[in-house]
Order: sequence, then C-alpha cells, then structure tokens
Amino acid sequence: MDTVTLPKTGFLAHASKELSDLMASVATEVKLTSGETLFEQGEDGDTLYAIITGSLEFSVLSREGRKLSLDVMRPGALFGEIALFDPGTRTATVTALEPTRLRGVRNADMLRAIRAAPDVGIDMIQLAGERMRWMSSQLNEQVFLPMPARLARKILYLTIDGSKQLSTLTLSQAELAEFVGATREAVSKTLALWKRAGVIEATRGGVRVIDRDALQVMADLHQI
Repeated sequence: MDTVTLPKTGFLAHASKELSDLMASVATEVKLTSGETLFEQGEDGDTLYAIITGSLEFSVLSREGRKLSLDVMRPGALFGEIALFDPGTRTATVTALEPTRLRGVRNADMLRAIRAAPDVGIDMIQLAGERMRWMSSQLNEQVFLPMPARLARKILYLTIDGSKQLSTLTLSQAELAEFVGATREAVSKTLALWKRAGVIEATRGGVRVIDRDALQVMADLHQI
C-alpha cells in the first residue's frame, strides 16, 4: 500500500485519524512543477486534494477575462471539497507557485470512507464551514475595506506559513494587485509609502515585511 507522511499543519493539523489515514494511503500522489496548472476554472472535477509540500495559487477569471487571485495554500491545506460531494465544474484555477506534491482522493473513495468512518464526514463539514467563513470574510473586505487595508491584510495573511511567519512574500506588485482587486499602479504607490515609513521593503522579487506590527495597524485602520 502506498503511504506518505502528512504535514502537521493547516487543516490536517486537527483532522481526524480516519481522514489522515485516507489521505496517506488511499489517495493518489500528484506532482506539479512551478507554474504548472492542476485544474482550470470550469473543468469537471470529483477529487479532494491535500497539499504535502509546496504552494498553490487559486484564481478566477471575470467575464471580461481579468484574473483575480483568491488565495495561496500551503502544506496541510485541503481543497476541492465542492467537486468531491457535488461532482461538476471547478470554481477556480489552481496553479503551482513552486514544485508541489499533492494527495488526491476521488468522490467514490471518500463516500466509501464516510460510510465506514463517520468522523471523516465531520471533517468535511468542518472544512466546508471554514471555507464559507473565509469566503464571507473575503467578500466583506472587498466590498467595505479601502484598498490599503485590503493590501495590508493580504500581505499579513500570505506571510503566514502554517504555524510560522515568513518575512518575504515572493509576489510581484502586479500579482498583489490581482489579490486585492486593484491596479498595479495603486498597489505600487501604497507600497512606496509604506517603504518610506520603514514598514516594508519592496523589490522586483517581492515584498519583505520589516515592521509587522505597523502593517497590522494599516490593516485595522478601518476600525478607528
């Protein structure tokens, strides 16, 4: 039997033993190179995935063809639960930001596991709840927060890797603009202000957080 050691981070850090055993033994391994697409928005799908190593970007296209980046997921994250229980079209495009290893379990295997071990079903309900709360939070931010606050929150969020903080975010200003639904020029001006204030250091290779507490203040300005 094919087995693999799962990361003790993200959703998998508190998943049931039954789900962990399922993802470690029954699931199929998938390897992606940097820039490779796992699946695209609109494709058919019926598989739940767990990230073992690497990182993935989730994005959608508007009717006008504009790309909007939604999230970056790292080891321990699970995704694809919508297509797992309601096989149909994928709601986002998933692309590897670096060499990435995944485990995928298909609809039939997951349903069989739930019948045998109800705790797996509880895991899936918790995963769906987390996703709904996250989507609601993203919608509220996009509608009610000014762009600088959205940008600060996104940088803070994307520089958390499991249980540790990352000082550098290797995304271009154009990519950050996709995450916050703004123009590259607007993001560039905001980053320049923060750079002069000593909050971040912006380069062509990404953004390095220098003063995380100050960036948190930027993220919470709407509450003042």
